[in-house]
Amino acid sequence: MSEYRSQNMSCSQEHSDDSMRSFALAMAYVPWQQWNQTYELKKALSAGTIFPELDKPFCGKRGNCK
Repeated sequence: MSEYRSQNMSCSQEHSDDSMRSFALAMAYVPWQQWNQTYELKKALSAGTIFPELDKPFCGKRGNCK
C-alpha cells in the first residue's frame, strides 16, 4: 500500500489534515526599530548588531546566565 501512495500522491497530499486548514500558519508582532545610538564598527561586529538595545546576552539552556 505504501508503494501506491508514494507513486500516486505527493508528500503534501499524503500528510494533509483538513482540520488544520482553518488555522493561520504564524503571526508575528515586530515593533518599529528606533534609531538611537549605534556601536562602533569593531563592537558591532563582535556583538552581531549595531544597536545596543538589541545586544542581549545568550544565556544558554533555561536562561541561566552566570
